[in-house]
Amino acid sequence: MIKYWPTKQSIKLNNAVVDLFIETEHKLIYDLSNKTNYYLYTDILNNIGKNKLFYVILNEFKQLILELIEANLNERDLKKLNKNIMHIFTEKIYKNFLSSLNNKYQKEQKIYKKKLNYIENYYLIESLIIYLVLGSSAIDQNIFLFDRSYTPYKHVQILFENFLIQISNITICRLFNKRVIIYNVNNTLRYIYNKAYISNRSIALLINNLVWQNFLYSYIDEPQYIYNERNRIWLISSRGIINKYIYTNRIQEIKKFTKFRIFFLLLLEIKDILIPKIEKFLVLIGQYIIYLSINLLSNIIIIFIKIIIFYLRK
Repeated sequence: MIKYWPTKQSIKLNNAVVDLFIETEHKLIYDLSNKTNYYLYTDILNNIGKNKLFYVILNEFKQLILELIEANLNERDLKKLNKNIMHIFTEKIYKNFLSSLNNKYQKEQKIYKKKLNYIENYYLIESLIIYLVLGSSAIDQNIFLFDRSYTPYKHVQILFENFLIQISNITICRLFNKRVIIYNVNNTLRYIYNKAYISNRSIALLINNLVWQNFLYSYIDEPQYIYNERNRIWLISSRGIINKYIYTNRIQEIKKFTKFRIFFLLLLEIKDILIPKIEKFLVLIGQYIIYLSINLLSNIIIIFIKIIIFYLRK
């Protein structure tokens, strides 16, 4: 039986939110290693480090949801304030995570100021907050594939886990100033680091891979996802962090495409049209070559046999 998310503010919605937090907390006992084919900034942390960070995010997010419910904001207010809310939220996560590890380190790192990093599929986080605060009836009907009145509980759970992993990734991204990382590896916070990244060289390699991956995502992967109306999301499974894809309506994002992205999509269209025809042509050519080769080989064998018979008769 499919369990649906509550449609409006009520005790039922409050209970669903509590259940969601509890179920997610239980998942933190799993192996939290990255099982995807992509690099994450949190790869530098071991299970202890990730667990600490996830708990900080969960506790702060509980407080945020309570404050938003008490503020009695409507859908329009939430959308208008969402980016400011997330900016303040990520700043608190960053400071509290450092504080939970080492207070002295937090004070020293006030000199490292960085803007809020790009959040992949920002509107999914916006949708999650609306689900938790107002219920599914406040969601735009055209975003997801199903009727908002029948939003599966599992769908909100997926958005919640994706949010948790993305915020953790953004938090660790802020530590990827070389001086910060070197300080940590050589000092007291070493115990939260993945053993694969305990040297400066391995950290530099991870940073380079992340920079290259982010470049490819921005200019190649993301336009393709938008065009195909897909979203890459991150989930916590019993075997580690995995990634999946969900459908959303992204027509508004296509309208905002730059000329470069439009050109790239044009190339994709050309590829989709030409490659099947080229493949069909190559298969046909291959079949002809095989047919001619077999005929040629058969004729050579027949001629060879006739020559042998001719000499035997002599």
